[in-house]
Amino acid sequence: MMGCLWPCAAAAIATTIAAAMGSGPGRRGWWLFRSKVRCPVEVVRHSRDLLSYVLQDREAHSNNHDPKREQKVMADLRKSIWEMKCILYGNGDADPVIEACTNLTKEFFKDNTNTLRLLIVCLPYLDLETQKDVTQVIANLQRQKIDSRIIASDYLEANKDLLDILMSGYENMEIAIHYSTILRDCIRHQVAARYVLDSEHMKKFFDYIQLPDFNIASDAFRTFKELLTRHKSSAAEFFSRNYDWLLGDILLDRSNTPVMICYVMSKENLIILMNLLREQSKAIQVEAFHVFKLFAANQDKPPEIVSILSANKSKLIRFLGDFSLDKEDQQFEVDKAKVVAEISML
Repeated sequence: MMGCLWPCAAAAIATTIAAAMGSGPGRRGWWLFRSKVRCPVEVVRHSRDLLSYVLQDREAHSNNHDPKREQKVMADLRKSIWEMKCILYGNGDADPVIEACTNLTKEFFKDNTNTLRLLIVCLPYLDLETQKDVTQVIANLQRQKIDSRIIASDYLEANKDLLDILMSGYENMEIAIHYSTILRDCIRHQVAARYVLDSEHMKKFFDYIQLPDFNIASDAFRTFKELLTRHKSSAAEFFSRNYDWLLGDILLDRSNTPVMICYVMSKENLIILMNLLREQSKAIQVEAFHVFKLFAANQDKPPEIVSILSANKSKLIRFLGDFSLDKEDQQFEVDKAKVVAEISML
């Protein structure tokens, strides 16, 4: 090959590690370290080979463990991942080359190669800086288009179990933030967000949000909010199926007050609630009202919340005037009157 089309690949990726290790029979993995200038496709393939080596070595728990060899593998892997990042983001002196990004993306998501799976599974074995590079590489690849199609979405649809692995990261403090960051990039795709919304993982978020580590708890809430606001149709379906659990049992529970406060500060959540008030199911309407009243009662409403309520003031007051329960409920009528009063003052 005549060399690479992108700036960072002009220099050789690896030093002569193979020579230091030897290349004869019995030198397991020696071929991983051959030094050459690599184009984007080769960088991905080399990274994949190294990741496979790392995973197999970890799973084998071999008694012939060679720390020096592992160190060299990890150094080469660190460099390869960094070079993938350079291809996708540029190297500071030059912008990324479209053709190089396209070639890298195609190879990364090539059928039956599972590069993304290897990166995710091997992430706990990498050093902190390489973990950061991995999250940046994956974030970029979630947005890369091939022939006007984001192929990362197709890959995730066929490999949804990766989302289970990412969700489980909250239970490991050492990788929680990185897995959560990758998860948020993945749920940019509606197919991935819908899978998580439909899973048992959603109920675990309220445990994660209350974790003692503030950074992890905050990150978990950020992901939770993203799931409930990014894809409006999927979020609405989720609310419709889980209104009794989420709206009533969770947000109105005093122990979840911080979650409730954050929830009622979001205009996207307000819009979803207002749409649920229009549902044909009276049960859904009632549960939606019990959360909607929190938006109305909030004395620290953000400007965008005030704007939406003001623009719909007449419709809301008219709706609430006709809204009633099948059985007389004094507390419901009191709550409804308070909501009408709050909206009327806007």
